[in-house]
Amino acid sequence: MKKSLTAAMAAALVVGASSTTFAAANPFSDVPSTHWAYQSVAKLAAAGVIEGYGDGTYRGDRQITRYEMAQMIAKAMAKNPTGASKAELDRLAAEFRDELDALGVRVSELEKYADKVTWNGKIEYTYERFRTDPANTGRKDKETANGFIFRLEPRAEVNDHWTVNARIDADVDMKHDETSHLQLKRAWAEGDYDKFNVKVGKFEFYPEGEDGLLWDTEISGGSLTFGSKWKFNVTGGRVKDDVVGGGGYGENVTEDDPATVIGVRIDYNQGDKGLFGGAGWYSVKDDDLAWSRNRYYRRGFRDSIDFENEHARKAYQKANIWTVNLGYKFNDMLKVYGTYAQNTKADFEDKAWQAELNYGNYDDASEKGQWNVFAGYRKQGTNVSFAPTAEDALRGTRGFVIGASWAPFKNIGFIAKYFNGKYITEGAYGGHGKAEHIFGRVELFF
Repeated sequence: MKKSLTAAMAAALVVGASSTTFAAANPFSDVPSTHWAYQSVAKLAAAGVIEGYGDGTYRGDRQITRYEMAQMIAKAMAKNPTGASKAELDRLAAEFRDELDALGVRVSELEKYADKVTWNGKIEYTYERFRTDPANTGRKDKETANGFIFRLEPRAEVNDHWTVNARIDADVDMKHDETSHLQLKRAWAEGDYDKFNVKVGKFEFYPEGEDGLLWDTEISGGSLTFGSKWKFNVTGGRVKDDVVGGGGYGENVTEDDPATVIGVRIDYNQGDKGLFGGAGWYSVKDDDLAWSRNRYYRRGFRDSIDFENEHARKAYQKANIWTVNLGYKFNDMLKVYGTYAQNTKADFEDKAWQAELNYGNYDDASEKGQWNVFAGYRKQGTNVSFAPTAEDALRGTRGFVIGASWAPFKNIGFIAKYFNGKYITEGAYGGHGKAEHIFGRVELFF
């Protein structure tokens, strides 16, 4: 049986199950009551889903087009079926999504009828090369890494405003031929209203306006956002994936020990053109901060702080970070912006800032032909840029970065970045050691 006919019969079942009336009269002259499809065709006609032709015939021997099938589905959707009928219509709506959209059935409305759980994902291959000399020995240590991530991102609708979301990753280290099992990286519930958004669970921690200078990781906790053009945000929770201990090292630094983070932000954005900016404040508490507090201890020397005394350490287990950012969008292609941040509790590498000029429209490679180029400067102090975007600059360094992105085909993107700079803190041999980072990535979305 042809797919279009199967879909038509399924639609008839949907309409029949959701309709309380059924016209027994023969609707079309060329569909006798003895025909195997008579009842299905009659149900569709009685419900107004099909109308036939002006001469009173149905012409069932002609294969219907996808566009005609979408018309039938749209009319069936208007009946608001429930139960098994709705489940069948959900599958039809998902199959004929593009045709329904062409008919003017909004995607946002269609999603109410589509499958409860939608699956997106991507495969990304990444190559990196590092050349670093933090001690300033005059010799750069070389290191390369390459591998790919297989990612799944399910999303399930709870009601008109609430969804549950997740991210599941599997990592493959091609250099060492190591593969991880699928791991649940994120899982959160999200309520999205007109001017109010709430998230609870483990979700992305990438504050608006800062562009990854301080945080590009996950946080387990909650987030509240109010407003549209002006937005106010409060986020609190625990960050576990990254070392918040700043420049500390040694047996006393526990990389897996989570840090408590509370952040408050206000952001302003005029839209596709004009000014945008914001300000924020973060309170961070982590035991590791005490061990990286002093520049001399970072170099390997004990200072006057009694680190073995719990009460003495508590005074150094906190970070207070404030940040401001400002930018201007000339149009939907060209923008310039800058971000500054400082940790008022730190003794060294307590400042971070970046400035960038970006031209292009590359977002997520969802459309063929998207591209962008950028150039900027980064300074990432280890006691303020705790978990920054790791694709270009390195923590504890400052320098210039350039990059480009391009989507030659729909859902396929290429990204390239290059960073060249120096370490912020003087090395063991004096002076500031050099750092270089080459980054390349291929993304395939599905």
